[in-house]
Amino acid sequence: MSTRDFNGSYLLPLFGEVEQARTDGAYRQLPAPAPASSLATDDAPLGAYAAAHLIRASYTAGLAHADALRRLTEAGEIDPTSPWTLLRGALENFATGLWLLDGTGRAERRRRALSLWDEDMRNRHQHEQDVGHLPTGNGMSGAQRRAEIRALADHLALAPLTRPGTHQILLAAAPAAGLTAVKVGAAWRAASGFAHGRYWPNLRASQPRAAIPGADGTHTVALVIDEDQHRPLADYCRIMLRRLQEHYHARAQAR
Repeated sequence: MSTRDFNGSYLLPLFGEVEQARTDGAYRQLPAPAPASSLATDDAPLGAYAAAHLIRASYTAGLAHADALRRLTEAGEIDPTSPWTLLRGALENFATGLWLLDGTGRAERRRRALSLWDEDMRNRHQHEQDVGHLPTGNGMSGAQRRAEIRALADHLALAPLTRPGTHQILLAAAPAAGLTAVKVGAAWRAASGFAHGRYWPNLRASQPRAAIPGADGTHTVALVIDEDQHRPLADYCRIMLRRLQEHYHARAQAR
């Protein structure tokens, strides 16, 4: 699909936010929490498994996803699928950062951070098994890290760690950004459908432009982005990005 099929002006506010976070070809990192800040107090007993590490990494990954769409748009290389999948990744990243920052009470925020670290190390262990990797020297495996994380959670008397589902994170993070959870979830669900090559999003969130007859009597339908459907996803990404920046700086500054 060429740029003649795509206006995309609704993406400009999000792209503007992303460009402000770029400098010299890289993304400005969120600063490390000040020692006396609320976030640093949350993280004090977590050691290497601090929430701030996860939040900062999620923030940068979200910027990269959104910036990739900005560069594709500028190049006129927009297709019907990538805008959905890239903003899906950005939305998940920004929502994860908010979810980690906004848990009710210090114990819950620590539990969320350790739950995500536990899932991270579960995935690492799976990859180590896939490739037959064994840590050398004093290195710890993903399984050993998981055991360490769970022991830390027990030591802190936290509620049981649970595998954090992306949809659950989105629904919990949306109100923290002043958004309606079910609407954010619906936009994410459509984007996930495109990411996984499902059939139904083409019916619900694309616009047909042409029917191309095939030699066997069938037709191939040419689809383009339904900008009215894609616009809310872009808006949710921009709002969550801004809220994540604001909330992080508020909690990472010394009081």
